[in-house]
Amino acid sequence: MMELFRNPNYDFLGKAKYFIAFSVVVLVAGCISMVVRGFNLGVDFAGGTKLTVRFVSPPDENQIREALRKGGYAPDKVVIQRTGKQLSQTDRNEVFINTPQTEADVDGDKRKITAALQQHYGTPIPPDKLDVNLIGAATLADRLTELDVLDLKKTLPPGEAEKEYRRFAEHVIQVRDAAGGTLADLKAVPLAGFDAKMGEALEKAAAIGAFNVVSAEIVGPQVGKDLRNRAIIVTIVACIGMLFFIAFRFEWIYGVAAVIAVIHDVLITLGLFSLFQWEISLTFIAAMLTLVGYSMNDTIVIFDRVREQLAQRRRDDIAKVTNDAINQTLSRTVITSGLTLLSVLALVLFGGDVLRSFSLALLVGIIFGTYSSVAIAGPILLWWKRYLEQRQRKTSSEATAPVRTGEEKPARQRAKSASVRS
Repeated sequence: MMELFRNPNYDFLGKAKYFIAFSVVVLVAGCISMVVRGFNLGVDFAGGTKLTVRFVSPPDENQIREALRKGGYAPDKVVIQRTGKQLSQTDRNEVFINTPQTEADVDGDKRKITAALQQHYGTPIPPDKLDVNLIGAATLADRLTELDVLDLKKTLPPGEAEKEYRRFAEHVIQVRDAAGGTLADLKAVPLAGFDAKMGEALEKAAAIGAFNVVSAEIVGPQVGKDLRNRAIIVTIVACIGMLFFIAFRFEWIYGVAAVIAVIHDVLITLGLFSLFQWEISLTFIAAMLTLVGYSMNDTIVIFDRVREQLAQRRRDDIAKVTNDAINQTLSRTVITSGLTLLSVLALVLFGGDVLRSFSLALLVGIIFGTYSSVAIAGPILLWWKRYLEQRQRKTSSEATAPVRTGEEKPARQRAKSASVRS
């Protein structure tokens, strides 16, 4: 096994009071911020609108964000997620847009976002034409019938012109949907089976827009509250489960110390997210559960070495044994946490806005999870072990002390009584 430190002998437990003081300061600051400032809850928890939008050409996220800003949405509240870049061209042109809910229903927000994108993204559609990427067959058929470029109303029996335009409109929408939901060129619509002038009618009635709204949905505040409550319950259940496992595998105090260290990590992470107003989304909950398991695993490694050392060095001081155990696992801790930290740092720098909440939570969690395994869990275990030793010594001294009764007299008093009698 590779070792970064050769026979380290750092006095971690000797600095325990400084570690704990630092943790207390950070925890107090975080708790005050949580009470006063609260959290910057994302759409998943605060409620909002989710749209799946497919663009004709690869979308520019900055332009989308700017268009929504001009449409009345705060840029820091808008989440834009791209699909996988290794997929087909159609999938690469698809994005998920999450915004705060500003209208009473999903149709209102959909219309507002669509209007913002139509006005400020790409080439605006002329007011006298329809956006073929946003309309349905019925709307297009009505416009074609209204314009009647082919004069079908004059040459066909009543009602037949409407049927022919409807048939062509349905054909156009089918071609659009078959192309992934967007058309890049009206001339790409095949005219087989229709009058050749239908292409001219289509160009007069419609134009190519920059995008198509594939789906829209609203996440209500009640759903967000339910998700938040479930996330809290899942975290608590995970901690309780690990407490029982460690208590069964080691001793209950090991489990208590490990869980306190995990709670320490969770509270500090929440506090920092509140202090800096980083957004909390569903990916944040995934990161917190990952953090709980990661911090617990690191603590168990140290505790396992403590237990091993205690079995071999029963006469040594508990503080010395615990400190040696931390030093012996130091290389493993630094290598494991360091490599994980590098990966998470790459996510923070290059992961984009969608993964920002997840990567920041992992970054903070790994740093403080590694720190708490040494600076929090170790001192708690040491304090309890010393408390048990002091209690045991006190009990032993009370058991071996001579028991006096009311009939016993000190030797000097008995001697004095004997001399008086003589």
